[in-house]
Amino acid sequence: MKEWFAIIMGASLLVLMIPILYRIIVGPTGFDRILCANVIGTKTAVILVIIGTLFDRVDMFVDFAIAYALLNFVGAIVVSRYFNRTVPLQEMEKDKAKPRRRLKA
Repeated sequence: MKEWFAIIMGASLLVLMIPILYRIIVGPTGFDRILCANVIGTKTAVILVIIGTLFDRVDMFVDFAIAYALLNFVGAIVVSRYFNRTVPLQEMEKDKAKPRRRLKA
């Protein structure tokens, strides 16, 4: 019974990642894309714990999940700070509102 519950929960988390992938592709700003990548990383850490319950090695997989979540968090902070220093959010919103012109060669 425990195996079926873990399989169903893992599959449902994978299905719930599909709309997030859409937001990564279509996201209006870079910050939206960073947030969605962070959500996928969090769900992946939960899936690692679920896999640990399937193999009865929760202690090992929890360590992997914590390390993965920490790397995900630090990566999101680094990329957010980079975007914040290079392109402010107000300029991202302005660029979204007006269409870009192509330069003629």
